Parts: sequence; structure tokens; C-alpha cells
Amino acid sequence: MRKEKVVVICGPTGIGKTSLSLTMAGEFHGAIVGADSMQIYQYMDVGTAKPSLEERSRVPHFVMDIIPPDTPFDAAAYARLARESILKIGAQGRIPFIVGGTGFYIKALLHGLFDAQPSVPEVRQRLKEDAASLGSACVYERLAHCDPAAAARIHPNDTYRVIRALEIFEISGKPMSEFQKAHGFGDSPYEAIKIGLLIPRAQLYERIDLRVDQMIDEGLLNEVQHLLEMGFSPELRPMQALGYRHMVDYLLGRTSWDETIHILKRDTRRYAKRQLTWFQNEPDVIWKSPDAPGEIKALIRRFLDL
Repeated sequence: MRKEKVVVICGPTGIGKTSLSLTMAGEFHGAIVGADSMQIYQYMDVGTAKPSLEERSRVPHFVMDIIPPDTPFDAAAYARLARESILKIGAQGRIPFIVGGTGFYIKALLHGLFDAQPSVPEVRQRLKEDAASLGSACVYERLAHCDPAAAARIHPNDTYRVIRALEIFEISGKPMSEFQKAHGFGDSPYEAIKIGLLIPRAQLYERIDLRVDQMIDEGLLNEVQHLLEMGFSPELRPMQALGYRHMVDYLLGRTSWDETIHILKRDTRRYAKRQLTWFQNEPDVIWKSPDAPGEIKALIRRFLDL
């Protein structure tokens, strides 16, 4: 059978994926499948730079703004929902555009996930308690000892993924990286063109700083305050994300306002650097400037045989 064609637009935060994807999806009668691990959450709009309601009315969007922040969600759930969305988009006669900066979500969608061991609540809870009492650095060191390959791909502050990798090791006796290697991400249900957005690093960092200022002006602090008033714990995984944990620290008096903004900009730049490293290690990414829409449009047109 002929594989479904999908267009992937990826790249670091702040580079202009939303604007470009709206233009391209509009040009090619497309619909957008979000590939952002934060934009799936409801009530978290400003800090995730979620497309506005007006923008989402112009082009249909899927796998975005769908669950509350206290609902568990992972790459497997994302891949399932995204694949269901691609079927719906195809049935509408539209072209699926996969847009986002969460590289692992995109990989899970395009190539599947290894058959992980099922979660054991008792083991998961004990590891969570270890992280809370001993610190995230301690559990990360534990992972680095038992599965250095997995530890090398997981950020030390990503406690959720660190715990999951440790859980798989404890349940199976095998490192998670061995399961991943055996799987090889060999599932390939789509024919995809992957367009990565890239600009000079200094220019990207300038855009990131401006974007943080814009988020502050649009009410990021009020958004976080509202989430806390709704009863969402600051310990939730989404509340530990960029922007949200920084505003929580300020609201709890841990940092001054100027320090909060400085740290947020610094951490966002570091996150963008990690995103670039991920995508630059992925095969078949075609790198283009977001400021060259004509070149990107020509690439997509040739890919779609139009």
C-alpha cells in the first residue's frame, strides 16, 4: 500500500514554527498535528506559546489543548492520538503537517516505540519518593550507573523520564537502552519530509529573549497564578516546565523578579540548544531558514507531487 505523506516542520523553541506552519498548511490545504509536549495541556496557553484561537480557526489543529495538567501523558499516548488524527485529516482530503519541537514525540509518531515493560505502581512510587527525598541528581546518577546510554539521552532535570528508565531496569533487569536498540525505531507507516528550521545561534537567542518578554507582557505570571488557584500542584510535571517553574519560584519568594526573568531566558536558550542537538542528530532533516518560505513551499510542492 502507498504510505500516507506527512510534512514535518520542526526546530527549536522561538524560531517561528507556528507562523510558518500556518502559512504552509493554508497553502496546501493542510491540517496541523501538534508535536509539542506542553501544548497538549489545557489552561497553559501563554507559557507554551500555543497558537491563538484565531490562528486555530484558520487551520484545523489536532493533539493540542486536550487534557488538564494533572492527567498523565507520554510519547506512546501522543503517537496513538497523532496517528488517529492523521487518519481523520486524510479522510478530509487534507495534508497532515506535524509541527513542533518535541523530537521524541515526532520520532514516536514516525517510527513507533519499543514495547516497554508495563508500569508497576509500587516501583514507580518508590522511585518518586527517592527522587523527592534524595534529590533528582541522586536518581540520575543511579540511572547513569545502570544504563549510561539512556542517561546520556535524558536531561538530569527530566525526573519523569529518569524514573521511567529506572523503573524499566528494575522490572526487567535490562537497561531501557537495550529495548530501544532492539526495536530500532523500525516502524515506518508514513512517507515524511522533515523540514528543520535553522537560523544563526545569536539570532535565535535574540528571538528567544524577545519571546520571553512577550510572554510576560501577555500575562504568564497571571496564568501560573490561576493554575495554582485551580488546585494544580507546582510539583506536577507540566508545572515544572519552562516558564511555569520559574513563575512558581517567583510567587513563592524564591527568586526576585529580575532574577526570574534572567533565569527563564537563560534556561530557554539552553533548552533550544538541546532541541537543536536532537534534531541535528536525526536523519533526513532538510534545514531551511524560517525567513525563506518560498524555498520551503517549493520543497513541499515537490514532495507532494503538485
